[in-house]
Formats: sequence, structure tokens, C-alpha cells
Amino acid sequence: MSDAVKQAGSPEGVKPRSVRVVLMALMIAMLLAMLDNMIIGTAMPTIVGELGGLEHLSWVVTAYTLATAASTPIWGKVGDMYGRKGSFLTSIVIFLIGSALSGMAQDMGQLIGFRAIQGLGAGGLMVGVMAIIGDLIPPRERGKYQGMMAGVMALAMIGGPLVGGTITDHMGWRWSFYINLPLGAVALAMVSAVLHLPKKKAKGKIDYLGAALLTVAITSTVLVTTWGGTEYAWGSGEIIGLIVAGVLAIAAFLYAETKAAEPVMPLHIFRSRNFTLMSVIGFLVGFAMFGGVLYLPLFQQAVQGASATNSGLLLLPMLLSMMVVSLIAGRITTSTGKYKVFPIVGGALMVAGLFLLATMDTGTTRLVSGLYMAVLGAGLGFLMQITMLVAQNSVDMKDMGVASSSATLFRTLGGSFGVALMGSLFTSRVTDTMAERLGPQAAQAAGSAQLDAASLAKLPEAVRDAYQHAVAAGTHSAFLLGAAIAVLGFALAWFVKEVPLRGAGPAPAGGAGAKAAASPADSLAH
Repeated sequence: MSDAVKQAGSPEGVKPRSVRVVLMALMIAMLLAMLDNMIIGTAMPTIVGELGGLEHLSWVVTAYTLATAASTPIWGKVGDMYGRKGSFLTSIVIFLIGSALSGMAQDMGQLIGFRAIQGLGAGGLMVGVMAIIGDLIPPRERGKYQGMMAGVMALAMIGGPLVGGTITDHMGWRWSFYINLPLGAVALAMVSAVLHLPKKKAKGKIDYLGAALLTVAITSTVLVTTWGGTEYAWGSGEIIGLIVAGVLAIAAFLYAETKAAEPVMPLHIFRSRNFTLMSVIGFLVGFAMFGGVLYLPLFQQAVQGASATNSGLLLLPMLLSMMVVSLIAGRITTSTGKYKVFPIVGGALMVAGLFLLATMDTGTTRLVSGLYMAVLGAGLGFLMQITMLVAQNSVDMKDMGVASSSATLFRTLGGSFGVALMGSLFTSRVTDTMAERLGPQAAQAAGSAQLDAASLAKLPEAVRDAYQHAVAAGTHSAFLLGAAIAVLGFALAWFVKEVPLRGAGPAPAGGAGAKAAASPADSLAH
């Protein structure tokens, strides 16, 4: 084993048990951040029934998403400047405070505000997990743990709705938030006791102007993708105003970053071709994955008659495929140090999977749709962790936090754009198809809302048939758009340069990889 691996505190290094305990704590923290929205989605009808405020329902999710996205780059920079452990523990505490307050909310306004606090903590949880893993384990060894991270994601997506339904039915919706407290306390105790990272002294001050401008840019972007075509028309003054504000904020942010002593998102990291490519590919992965997670259960419930109760299980073929492939790709990366082939193969499978899903119609069986989902899952499995791995390997160790936060942010924004654009296309197609089959007035009377299998069974046969064809047409259009976007990711993957992974032997002469491999790792597990 190379000295770099031992210095980084890999599982085969000085104290493997300590590293395993830290990794377990990190996985719990990652599960907290991902599981929360999945659980809350199931509890929302009950929450609205008790607190009222149906018109503000979307803000319960939007406030959390906005706070998470806006805080992500700031958490990454704070960790780089002041130390990873302190910022990570702080994010856990903030998340737990937000969870406790959300569980005690007495009206919808309070719940929305407390969810924003939760989101602030969640941004630090995701970045902290990725950056600490980046510190502790060299890229060459990190592939072993890709399957673990993919498994956590699958567990959150599958188990979230089931756990949320069970908790809401038997313990009350407030426990959907309180359940975070014991899990968070375990993670907090484990990280505090076992993780020992070198303390850092910041050479400069936090780039408050850059952080503010980036927050405005991210907020404008997320609100445009959340409200466009739903709350407000795409051509409305509100949406146009948000677009203008976002563009101006991005321009001002880019200028401010060139002048800041410690920029919140150093622009020099984008000089690395691999980092820039992986950021864009990560954006496209988010676009495809979140779109798939949203519209696949809808298709299976409305067209194939599946139960909404087990909506998480409907994604099992995609998630299992993603987890298995991610694990295999990680093992191969660890043993060979090669990774360029994975973004290419993953991009091809993602295009193929989305195109196959676009061919589904009212006659498609669950077996066939499951196979199509498995193809998409395989593509995502090749891409999900490799994009983060290569992005982290493309920067100096001192920029590990901002690299992790930037990659996470691009994936989050990709998901936001995916849900918005695919959703707008889906809704438009459903409305048009209903009108074609039933006539404008009949279609309006029947409504084009998203109906579950139980509600569909109560509709007249002609209306039910029209709605099922409309959902199939909407799904076709949404996934066809996803496939077209994914083609770009496949094309970009060919331009990835295979730079040797740190911990994989001699580093290349010059560049971020050389600097980091030549010096001791930024952190040790004692």
C-alpha cells in the first residue's frame, strides 16, 4: 500500500476501525438529509388537515430545497477555511434544531420557516459527507464505498414513503420530524468521538458579498423552475423578473469572485477540464434522475394501476440496478485506477433508458417498464459517484470542500430544472390529450390533476381511458426530453481526460493531482 493511502487514513491504514465508525456516522447523516423529504411527502395530507394553509403547501418543500441549495456552496467554503469537523457538526446541530422546531409547529407559516432551518443544516450534511470522505480516503480507494453511498440513496427513496406512512398512521405526523433526533444524535456522538481532523486557521474572511450574490442567483433559479408554468405563467412578470434577477446576480457574482481574497466558489477550479465536465454531467444526471423519480411512480399508478402506498417500491428496479452497478464500477476503479469508460457507458445507458421509458404506453406491462427502469438505473450507477470522484480528484486538497459543494449544487440544480421542464411538458401534453379525447369542456370537467388508482376507478370508463392515455402521452414527452438532454452528457463524457487518481501511484507532473498526491492528506482518522 502506498504512503498516500496510509496518510489518508484509509480502511487498511493506521486505524481501520475508526475510519469505519466515521463512515457509518457519515452514512447516517447522509440518510438524514435524503430521507427527510421522502418521509414528509407521505405525511403532507395529514399535516394540511391539522394545520390548514393548503395554499402554502408547496412552500413546505420549496423552503427546504431553497435553503439547502443556497447554503451548499457556503458550507463547502467554511469547511475549507475553518475545518471540516466543526462545520459538519454545526450542520448536524442546525438540522436537528430545525427538525425539533418543525415537529412543534403550530401553523403552516411556522412549519415553512422551521423547514428552512432544516434545509440550512441539510446543505452542510451533504457537503460534509462528501468532503470528509474526500479527505479521509484517496480517490483510488474511494471507489469501494460508492455502492454504500448508492445504497443509502436507494434506502431513502424506497423506505422514505413507507416509513413516512407508518409513522403518520401510528405515531402522528410530528414524529416524521422527531424521528431525525435520535438518528442525528447517534451521528453527532460518533463523529465527535472518532473523527479527528487537523484544525485550520483561515487566512482571510468569508466572502460575504459572493455568498449573498450566489444565494440570490440560486434562489431566483430555483423559484423560476418551481413556479414557472404552475404558480405563474412562463411569460408572466414574476417569472421574467426572477430570470432577470438571476442573470444579473450571476454576472455580479462572477465579477465579485475575481476580486475576493477567499472566494466562496473559486473560479480557478473550473480551469480543470475534468472538473467542469463533471459539473455539467452531474447537472444532467440530476435532471434525469429526479425526473425519473417523479414520473415513473405516476405512470405506474395512473396507467398500470399500482398502489400509491408502496410508491417507493415501484422504483426498486431502477434503484437496485443503480446500487449494484455503482458498487461494481467502484470496485473496478479501485483495482485498476481507470474510470473514463464509466461516464461514457453510463451516458449511453442513461440515453437508452430514458428513450425506452419514452416508448411506454397504456399496454406496457410492469415487467417491461421494470426492465426499462433497470437500464436507466445502470446508467445512473455508472455516473452518480464517478462524477463526484473525478471532480474531487481534479482540485487541490485545500479546495475539497468547494469542489464537493459545487458538484452537489450542480446536481441539485439539474434536478430542479428536470422536474420543472419535464413537468411543464408533461402537464401540457396531458391537458392537450384530454381535450383531444373528451373535448375542451369535458376535459376541464374531468380535470387533468394527478389521480391515484383508487380515484381513477371511480371515474366513468371513457374518462378513465382518456386520462390513462393522456398520462402515457405526457410520460412519453417528458422522458423524450430527458433522453435528448442526456445525449449531451454522453457526448461530453468522451472529452474526460483520464488523470491518475490520487493514491493510485505516481501523480502526474504538475496540476492539482500532483500537488495533492505529493503532500500528506488533509485529514487523519486517529
